[in-house]
Amino acid sequence: MLLIGLTGGIASGKTVVSKMFVKLGAHLIDADVIARNIVKPFTPAWKEIVSAFGRSILYEKKEINREVLGGIIFNNLEKRRQLEAITHPRIIDEENQQVIALREKYNSGIIIIDAALLIEAGRYDRMDKLVVVYTDRKTQLKRLMARDNLNKAEAQKRLDSQMSLDEKVKLADFVIDNSKSLGEVENQVADIYSSLMKTA
Repeated sequence: MLLIGLTGGIASGKTVVSKMFVKLGAHLIDADVIARNIVKPFTPAWKEIVSAFGRSILYEKKEINREVLGGIIFNNLEKRRQLEAITHPRIIDEENQQVIALREKYNSGIIIIDAALLIEAGRYDRMDKLVVVYTDRKTQLKRLMARDNLNKAEAQKRLDSQMSLDEKVKLADFVIDNSKSLGEVENQVADIYSSLMKTA
């Protein structure tokens, strides 16, 4: 099976694109879903995060308040790296386990690993192909402000914490321009899927 990395940036539209690939028949491994699962209350990662950041990051029911934690890590590089050191190895391990399970179940096809930090975490080079979802900075900023209810300064800080989309595009085998209409994006995804299936 072909292993495809799907990445972009915050609010670039990866989730929309990944759903399009699934609709066409691809198998999806979503790093964000894994990240949420590994930090459920009283898991090992949850305990490490609470120990490192304090109980003020928790809701009453003990779930981690991602908004509060985000406010900390996007204003402190050291804290962000501390969080990544706790979560990234566990996310990668679970991704690998899911890849193994899919390859045991299916003889052929495409596995999409949807991960915003695929390149930053040094995981893209183990992919057979890399797809980058691109949108212009102005659109990305506008979407992020609306999605996460952030002011412009906060949104810019979060965008600046990641590698720019222009830099990610340089490493891509395929680029999907998500500043276009939904129909045009679907056409791009269909073309890429068709090309990948020929390889797979």
